[in-house]
Order: sequence, then C-alpha cells, then structure tokens
Amino acid sequence: MPAPRLWIVAGATGTGKTGISLALAEELRGRGRAAEIVNADAMQLYRGMDIGTAKLPVAERRGIPHHLFDVLEVTEEAAVADYQSRARQVIEAINARGADAILVGGSGLYVSAVAYDFRFPPRDQALRASLEAELDEVGPGVLYERLRGMDPVTAERVDPHNGRRIVRALEILAQGATTHGAALPEDPRLWHPRTQLLVAHEERDVLVPRLDARVERMWRDGLLGEVVGLRERGLDAGVTARRAIGYAQAIGELDGLLSRDEAIAQTQALTRRYARRQVSWFRRYTAARRVTAGTAAADIVEG
Repeated sequence: MPAPRLWIVAGATGTGKTGISLALAEELRGRGRAAEIVNADAMQLYRGMDIGTAKLPVAERRGIPHHLFDVLEVTEEAAVADYQSRARQVIEAINARGADAILVGGSGLYVSAVAYDFRFPPRDQALRASLEAELDEVGPGVLYERLRGMDPVTAERVDPHNGRRIVRALEILAQGATTHGAALPEDPRLWHPRTQLLVAHEERDVLVPRLDARVERMWRDGLLGEVVGLRERGLDAGVTARRAIGYAQAIGELDGLLSRDEAIAQTQALTRRYARRQVSWFRRYTAARRVTAGTAAADIVEG
C-alpha cells in the first residue's frame, strides 16, 4: 500500500468539485484506502452559511469524514494564514491514520496556501482596523486606486471590488513590504510530497446558465430566512461573512435597499465574475490534471 496522499480538487464554483471529491473518496475506499475530505472554501468555514454557499448537507456526505466545515461563527474573521495552519494539521492527522486527504474548494488563495510552500506576512490589528473603517466610509474604489499607485503589480492580481483583499494588501505594504505578493511564487514548491493536483473544469456556455440557476435556487430554498437567522447571531458585525456574495445582497433586500430581482441579478453578476477570477487563478496550476464532473473516479485514481 503506497504512503498516504493529498488529493487537491480545485476549480471554479459550479464545476462539480463536490461530486468529484465524493466519487474519488468512494473509489479509494473501494480499493482499500480510506479517504477524508477537507474544506478549502472560505465561506463554508462558517456555521449556518449553508444555502448561499451550496454546502453539502451532512446527510449527503456518504459517511465520509468531512473537516473544516462550520468551524467559525459569522462574527469571526476568516484569515487565510490561520486556515493554512489548521488545514495542514488536519491533513497530517488524516495521513497519520493511514488515510488519503482530499482538499476541496474554489477559494484560490486558501487552496494555494495549503498546496504550496506559502509564507504569509505579519498582521497589524490596529492598522487593519483603521483601513477597514476607511473602507466602510469611502468604499473599495478609493483604496484600490491607492493600491494601484503603491503596487500596480499586486493591484492587477486583486479584485477591485474585494475590499478585504485590498485592505490586506495595503496593510502589508504599510509595514514596509516591497510587494504584497498576493499570488503564487514564481517557482512554487508543493508542501506535501505526495500531492495529486486536480482542477475541475466546465465550458463557459454550460457553466454560466448553471450558476445563474443556482442563484435563483438559493432564493427559492430560503436564503433570506437563513440570513435573518444569521443576523440574530451577529452577521452584521462580521467582517468577512456579511460581505459574501449572495449574503450581502440578501441583506440589501431585507433592508429595502434592493428589490428581489435586483438582489438576484446582482448576485448572479458577482458570481459569474468570481468564477472568471477562479478560472484565471487555477490556470496557473500548470502541473494539475484537468477533470470534469463526468470524469470517472477510477480514471482519476489510475491517471
């Protein structure tokens, strides 16, 4: 029996990563190798954020152990450096049990933080709080223009609408770093010596209608009710959770700032944009094998 491995199933939202990971785990189990799944979706770290993140219900996990789901309250900030440490500890524990670990998710920096030899700059709580306050006051556009003036290379890599990423980049630059480095190293080295990299792919003409339909289904399945419950648990005070795609728009609808149609349309547009950025991010995984939801798990294992 070969030494335990780390499988990574990455890719854009809606490309079938969850189904691929479940089929892979069952295929490995059928070959006598236990496998456990580790979450690499930043928003699925949060308890209660289920409908808007398409989180797989416990009853549908086929008896396969799942880790790092529902580990944060919505009032807590998701930080990739903290996640890196936790995820690697979980993977090492899985391997120590003789099982393969399957890391699954589409949050590019989170996946890369585990997959590659990533080291993160220090944090400055006071500085970040000041930048967060400025973000709330003037919006991401002003801060993004500041970032472009300080570090145009990093600005090209950061979504101009992602206030948290912009704030983090400015925080790092203000501490004296010459660049934010919000990307893979030029010559990335894998963290785990027995890594199998997979990137799930779907053609755009199939993916876009699927994503639009998923957003409509989120509203039908009760996203607004989920958000009402989360607000009772402090969602509005959360730094990360309240800005998640879909949740921010649901809050806008509940507060009368957006109509139902506007909230759905805005969420669909942001989801499509996010998927494009995910595709761009994972394109740099040149050593990865491209798979689809229809790729047989046996072919993945033997490939």
